[in-house]
Amino acid sequence: MAADSRGFLSPSGVEIAFLLVGLVTFGAALVTVTTRQLVHAALWLVVTLGGLAVEYLLLTAEFIAWVQVLIYVGSVVVLLLFGLMLTRAPIGRSPDADSGNRWAALTVAVAAAAALVWVVVDAFRTTWIDLDGPAVGSTAVTGASLFQNWVLPFEALSVLLLAALVGAIVLSRKAKADTASGAASTPGVPGSRGEKEGVR
Repeated sequence: MAADSRGFLSPSGVEIAFLLVGLVTFGAALVTVTTRQLVHAALWLVVTLGGLAVEYLLLTAEFIAWVQVLIYVGSVVVLLLFGLMLTRAPIGRSPDADSGNRWAALTVAVAAAAALVWVVVDAFRTTWIDLDGPAVGSTAVTGASLFQNWVLPFEALSVLLLAALVGAIVLSRKAKADTASGAASTPGVPGSRGEKEGVR
């Protein structure tokens, strides 16, 4: 019944909002991968992931939306920012952020996006979400499906986040060790090894 009363030429307010939020999210994603400032890229990534959370809310999947906010916006982006700070990444423009393979990366990204859009459209060509009916993305339904059918990927994701956090700590400790060894071997610095040998 919902498919007979709706069409692409008569969108509802929710569908218009979904399209507008999608355009904003797409623009933020483009800025994320094209900017040469790492901190700005991380902040635009927050906008991109937040836009995806709003899209989930418009699709009546509030549990997935809050998971998106808590895990990706609240954990992954914060982890990236801590990684930038601990590794002393440059704050301003970074010419090294561009590897020179921009056109190859663009080709792969367009091909992957086209394949993803084709798969989604082909799978949900005649499927409509009844916004007036019961919420299909509620916490009870999603939680039951997650912890019954997707327990292993859920736990693998938690291990992946833990590995990323441990890697950030290891990189920060290695950078501090390299800085300390470089300062100790620099001649002319008071208390350094080279100066002590010169005094002897």
